[in-house]
Amino acid sequence: MLQLSIIVPTYCEAENLACLIPRIDQILKDSAIAAEIIIVDDDSPNETIEVCNTLSESYPVRLITRKNERGHSTAVLTGLNAATAEILLVMNADLSHPPEIIPELYSTLKNQQADFVTGSRYVRGGSTDHSWGWLRKLNSKIATWLARPFTKVKDPLSCFFAINHQTYLKARELLHPAGYNIGLELLVKCRCRNVIELPINIADRTKGTSKRSFKEQFHYLKHLKQLFEFQYRNYAYFTQFAVIGLSGVFVNLTMLSILMNWLIRPIAVAVAIWISMSTNFLLNRNITFSYARHAPILKQYLSYCGSCLTGAFFNWLSTETLCRSFVFFNQRTLLAAFIGILTGMVFNFILCRYLVFSKQQSA
Repeated sequence: MLQLSIIVPTYCEAENLACLIPRIDQILKDSAIAAEIIIVDDDSPNETIEVCNTLSESYPVRLITRKNERGHSTAVLTGLNAATAEILLVMNADLSHPPEIIPELYSTLKNQQADFVTGSRYVRGGSTDHSWGWLRKLNSKIATWLARPFTKVKDPLSCFFAINHQTYLKARELLHPAGYNIGLELLVKCRCRNVIELPINIADRTKGTSKRSFKEQFHYLKHLKQLFEFQYRNYAYFTQFAVIGLSGVFVNLTMLSILMNWLIRPIAVAVAIWISMSTNFLLNRNITFSYARHAPILKQYLSYCGSCLTGAFFNWLSTETLCRSFVFFNQRTLLAAFIGILTGMVFNFILCRYLVFSKQQSA
């Protein structure tokens, strides 16, 4: 069995591959590591296939060309699924990752019984290229900070890492990454606890163009949402449900202030409530419980209205019970009402989570 599988996702990186592969091969020979290099290309329109075919004549290169799919993370998964070695290593093709660190990543994972070893910019000795501007550095820091609820790793967004094949296989069916941050996906869903970070210098590419864009930043936010739901389950759903409920208050009051100019107050209040309830439904359908957004919308909407009425009933019941049963709350109606609102919200959430937007409906 091979000791190491190196996965390199690519798109229009022919020039860089011609430099990278010989460097990797020499490092592997010097370290006496038996390895394969799996290049996963998203059907690049340049000479990538020709370059890889030429390289495979002299180096342990295997090319996988994907015709109908695009994306860094899914390309990495394709390579990981095709790998045969006991240890899997992922790196970029753009020469930003120093291949000289490969033996250290490999030996650290193998000898220190780590779950995950990653090259880090943010540990002592690590750095980024001097050409990085302040905006790029700020963007990286913010993205790293947003990952803090999921891991204590200082550089969880590194795309240069090694993981045991068996550790990967245990979580393979759970992986659904979005964007570039496959490392974070593996850290969370493979439940890596013993993580070692090795300092590296991230160089700036000298050939080709970066594939990162504003769209990728949006994918990252989407990815964080997925991880939030995976790691925190119902706490994550309830948090999103509560935030959307709070936004409904703003919609309600805004619409009421507008409608009061044309409608009598009772009708304006009723219409404002209906509009805020409808916007909350759409937001919950497409954000909080997005897994169920392909179910019949009318049926969901009517069920959602029913759940809101049920929540409103328990809101009223809780408030009245507190005020009638306790002198303390009878003298503090607003506090009783607040508790009633929370009670109604909990009932509404339970109904939405397990009835209105149940996973069975999305099948």
